[in-house]
Amino acid sequence: MSVQTSHLDHVRDDAGYADILANWDATFYAKFARTLRPDRPGGRVLDIGCGVGQVVALLARDGIEAHGVDVAAPNIERARRHTERCVLYDGRRLPYPDGHFAVVGALNVVEHVEDPESFVREAVRVCAPGGRVVLSSPNFLRVLGFRDYHPRMRGIVHKWRNLLALLARRRQMRAAPESVRFERMPPIIKQPFAPDDDAIVCTNALDLAFFLRRNGCVVERIECTDRDVPRALGWLLNATPLKYGLFNAFVVARKP
Repeated sequence: MSVQTSHLDHVRDDAGYADILANWDATFYAKFARTLRPDRPGGRVLDIGCGVGQVVALLARDGIEAHGVDVAAPNIERARRHTERCVLYDGRRLPYPDGHFAVVGALNVVEHVEDPESFVREAVRVCAPGGRVVLSSPNFLRVLGFRDYHPRMRGIVHKWRNLLALLARRRQMRAAPESVRFERMPPIIKQPFAPDDDAIVCTNALDLAFFLRRNGCVVERIECTDRDVPRALGWLLNATPLKYGLFNAFVVARKP
């Protein structure tokens, strides 16, 4: 997302998109919001791509100094009804100094940005040493699963290709890590709009973890569940490498 001509320019002034975000069920972002809570009282938190501010408001109600940024002016207008700590930004450089936050997170944002490598680097930059970075995005390289709402996830042929892609990316990360980039994909232009039609980055847990490590972080958790599930089910889904081919990508890392 940049101030230059972009496939997301329509979002920058789209009040209808803000209406969609305002109707999100609280269970959608509950796990993300809980993971953003700082380890110690007084720690600042940043939600990148804060939308209309639900996560920031939830944290602020508990006395946490929560900040948010977003590229869409209607989103920020609504978010500022909760707190003035939500600000508009250009989608490129975060308007904060190095190491400013104890926790930095982005929920369903990386798949939409035009320079995802720089996006991860910026998230790590504004995170304080010893702090956490939380990235949660769809897994477009699903191999197993259901409710496959995006064509990249849907069907046996795509799932087989996704498995081959995951294996190939793992080999590349081991043999030539300096050559690894996020895979780009064209947005889907159709009516009616469906979730993540405008995604342009093929996000998955393998890539998110790789780029967090490339920027000096230690990955603490990689999960395929971005929402709260029963403890036993969560353990079962995330206990093996199969998690890289399941539903979502939820990655928590620590900046040394």
